[in-house]
Amino acid sequence: MRAIVLHEFGPASNLRYEEAADPAPAPGQVRIAVAAAGVHLIDTVIRAGTRMGPMPLPSLPDIPGREAAGTVDAVGDGVDEAWLGRRVVAHLGPASRGYAELAVREIEHVHALPDGVAEDVAVAMIGTGRTAMMILDAARPSADDVVFVPAAAGGLGALLTQAARNAGARVIGAASPGKPVTAADVALDYTQLDSLEELTLVLDGVGGEPGRAGLEHLARGGRQIIFGWSAGEITRVDQSDIVNRGITVSSALGNVSDLRPLEERALRAAADGSLTPLLTRFPLAEAAAAHEALQTRRTIGKVVLVP
Repeated sequence: MRAIVLHEFGPASNLRYEEAADPAPAPGQVRIAVAAAGVHLIDTVIRAGTRMGPMPLPSLPDIPGREAAGTVDAVGDGVDEAWLGRRVVAHLGPASRGYAELAVREIEHVHALPDGVAEDVAVAMIGTGRTAMMILDAARPSADDVVFVPAAAGGLGALLTQAARNAGARVIGAASPGKPVTAADVALDYTQLDSLEELTLVLDGVGGEPGRAGLEHLARGGRQIIFGWSAGEITRVDQSDIVNRGITVSSALGNVSDLRPLEERALRAAADGSLTPLLTRFPLAEAAAAHEALQTRRTIGKVVLVP
């Protein structure tokens, strides 16, 4: 098969498109002929050789990629052959190896694709979509809320913006200058954050100045849900912010042990049309360009590789 192989940690140019051995499904696994593979910001961090908390870096050479969708073309011992030929999607977990024409995964982590859900959409929902469900469970936006979503043109931000609108909330989305924020009631770029109105809820995956701007515009009793810091630093929160204004700041991550129900909900939302992921597609051979575009904020929505 052809795959993207990382032989040395470093810049995106270290991602090489080359021949690799076909994986064979082990007992309990299926093999997927990949039609779409997801690219995540974490992939770029790992490729550079930076550890993510306690998670060790992979041994090299390595095939990156944690999300894959396609058709089952082989099954391992103990797996019902009825899976052969079915369209599926899976989050590949720490072992990854999704940037390839073939990928394997244990059957208990595989989902049959709902009718009408394309493979690239499924890839966006199996990882980014499940994270959106986790955040929404923590935030519970309602029609009474004025919600601020930084990075609203990104894969996760676009889903959160749609979901908050679906709940009846008024949504203010922010993105880098020139990026479209199509689902929000109000669209801002990061140079316009002084014009934020009074907020009741901030869905903060950016941190830095945008996260702090959201916090400073929270009304008394408002809440800020933190789930990332793509700006490079987590939002600064002073004790006086909480005590004097009665606001709540909490994390949405790490509170769920069973992710499969979140994945199922995300796929159902794509199937019924309540959430539609934004996508930027690259050929598999151009994974290095996809990484560079993602890191320099030149992508819209979820980045997907297509073999």
